[in-house]
Amino acid sequence: MRSHHFRAILLTCTALVGLSPAGMVLAQDATAQPAAETQLQTILVKGKRVPAGSAADTPLATETTADEIATKQITSIDDLGNTTEPGVSTGFAGAGVNIRGLEADRVLTTIDGIPIPYLVNDGRQAGATTLGASTRADGGIDTFDFSTLSTVDIMRGADSSRAGSGALGGAMILRTLEPEDLLADGASFGGMAKTTYDSTDNSLGGSVAIAKKVENTSILFQGGYKAGHERDNQGSVGGTGATRTEPNPADFDQHNLLFKLRHDFGAGHMIGMTAERFRKDISTDLKTEESAARSYSELDGDELKQRDRVSLDYRYDAPDLGGPVDKADLTIYWQRLETSSAVDGTRLGSLAGPWYRSNDMEERSIGVVGSLSNEFEVGTTRHDVTLGGNFSFSQYGQYTAGEDVCDTAVVPPYSCSFHHTNQSDMPDVDAYRVGLFADDKISFGDSGFSLTPGIRFDWFDYQPQASDDYLANSGYVTGGLPDSRSDFQFSPKLRAAYEINPKVELFAQWAMGFKAPNVSELYLSYSTPPMYEVIGNPDLEPETSNGFEIGANLGDAEFGGRVTAFYNKYKNFIDSETTYTNPSYPWGSTTYENLDRVRIFGFEARAHKVFDNGFNVHASFAYANGEDEETGELIDSVPPFKGIVGVGYATETWGTDLSFIGVAAVDEDSTASFQPDGYGLVNLTGWWEPEQMKGLRLTAGVYNLFDQEYYDAVKWRDIDLASSASQPKDYYSEPGRTFKVSITQKF
Repeated sequence: MRSHHFRAILLTCTALVGLSPAGMVLAQDATAQPAAETQLQTILVKGKRVPAGSAADTPLATETTADEIATKQITSIDDLGNTTEPGVSTGFAGAGVNIRGLEADRVLTTIDGIPIPYLVNDGRQAGATTLGASTRADGGIDTFDFSTLSTVDIMRGADSSRAGSGALGGAMILRTLEPEDLLADGASFGGMAKTTYDSTDNSLGGSVAIAKKVENTSILFQGGYKAGHERDNQGSVGGTGATRTEPNPADFDQHNLLFKLRHDFGAGHMIGMTAERFRKDISTDLKTEESAARSYSELDGDELKQRDRVSLDYRYDAPDLGGPVDKADLTIYWQRLETSSAVDGTRLGSLAGPWYRSNDMEERSIGVVGSLSNEFEVGTTRHDVTLGGNFSFSQYGQYTAGEDVCDTAVVPPYSCSFHHTNQSDMPDVDAYRVGLFADDKISFGDSGFSLTPGIRFDWFDYQPQASDDYLANSGYVTGGLPDSRSDFQFSPKLRAAYEINPKVELFAQWAMGFKAPNVSELYLSYSTPPMYEVIGNPDLEPETSNGFEIGANLGDAEFGGRVTAFYNKYKNFIDSETTYTNPSYPWGSTTYENLDRVRIFGFEARAHKVFDNGFNVHASFAYANGEDEETGELIDSVPPFKGIVGVGYATETWGTDLSFIGVAAVDEDSTASFQPDGYGLVNLTGWWEPEQMKGLRLTAGVYNLFDQEYYDAVKWRDIDLASSASQPKDYYSEPGRTFKVSITQKF
């Protein structure tokens, strides 16, 4: 990494802090306060604070709170999709979050306003077929622990006006715990300890969080650890090779650390520092590949995902309205994301001997993200104006290592030269990104009607660098260093809302989305004659979208819900295309292209009712349909219809919930290779807080109560059961009956 770049950017970020409206507010207040002025005691109203510039600051977003995370035992994205967010699921082969049929870097994930990047290397396509994700190292946006979170907000639909590049399918907006989340009113010390056992992967984990406040300074420490094994399925055939249906044995350990320091200067000003680390290591015995027919023995896979972050934070909440700024947030951050996958063992047959492959990817970034808002009246209209932006500088690097007993000379029918590719499959890339946005919620008197126009400007600049590891790449030898790539995009939006009464709000929104091509799509250069090649396309256009939403927010916490219909059209949708016309690459030549038109439409609905006798009922549904309008083919990443219906009962000390999850079969016209039938699951959960032990909560759940065999259509959509590289169907089944137990103590 080039340190002078980081020094320059740090100086820029420092200047932005000083010149930001938030910084000017701080300076104004500091100079405007007479030294002898008596300060009134601040009255703190506790609750979740959404930063003014957050993508979650919209009535179209839904929220899962820390209490719901604990009560419903949400420890993964799959848990989230089976409880509070039926339209959310895990994507294919490490693709992170799937929302409305889009995944990977088409869904943005942020943590405390900081984007978590998605790393990908499509050159390892053979490994994706035979070894799962073990030789790809894709992903990274799931590098967080749910125990660190205060809320999870899901923004659905194509809306880049607040979120920026990547929010084509939506965004998962994470906010970590703050000291006040653990401190009871008036308390100077508080904390929470939690232990969880999950039979799904035979894992045991624990988390401890403590907060301390001394006068106007507060600190938070949180740490978690989890260890377990392979995720269960319903396969029963052991052994090795192509007949195995039991999951490959695996061991994993995961840990996270979170530290926060906050100082309240009074008059609404607060500064702080955050440090965070997440790491997960997985070791897998790849028994499915250990056979003479598949030419490997003693094959082991190792995977690593690690994210580190340090940030400086500023927050301003005006004590009184009427000033130039009501709210302001500013964060300067450094972040590193590393993903690594390796496979080693022994090759059998004519190429017998030791064999090793690894793929490492890393992105380091520094940046600044901030916003400010102000409410004011002009005549009979009330305006809520929000301005914000972000700037980041990132350095991306990738390296592939290999060792092989196979000689580099030609061994019919393949050349062994590609077995020793100790090189980068793509150049290092310096990436600059700038985003600016503005929106104004205009309320018209007491009519209940409001309009919110908004616009965002995004600019990116990718600059490939000739690293030593890339100089050995055949793509560089023949074509040299690829050209830089830059572009910009304006993303407008317009939302209308009509509040008929405090319990009925109608809304409609049009918004544009935007996603820049990623480094792999632009610059990948992986060529292994006489086998296959994957070559990037530096001329790709950014993906854009037009999204339409119409719906209603109804009722309140006791009785209410939401219904939304959406229609999204995408232009320049980036997809891979593989041809088999080049005799040098009989396994295919793959590159990337922009599809002309893609559309996805559907609806989402949810409702709840809490009765006076303690009973409650709830239901939520999600349906989407996607099509390539040029070919008429269905988009196979769009999940089938899903619904969750449940009934619960709660008192002050205990509660229970019985939920039914129904998923439809994959459409017979889908292009997915694997098209499982629909299924229905029953989950039973409960919690108890003994009156004799203050702060103690026991939570337990039985999932898939009736041991139903079922399959995730999105996760395994590219599996061809007829292929010799695939396992029997049961290998891809989801877990049968499992249970989860947790003990939480607040103090």
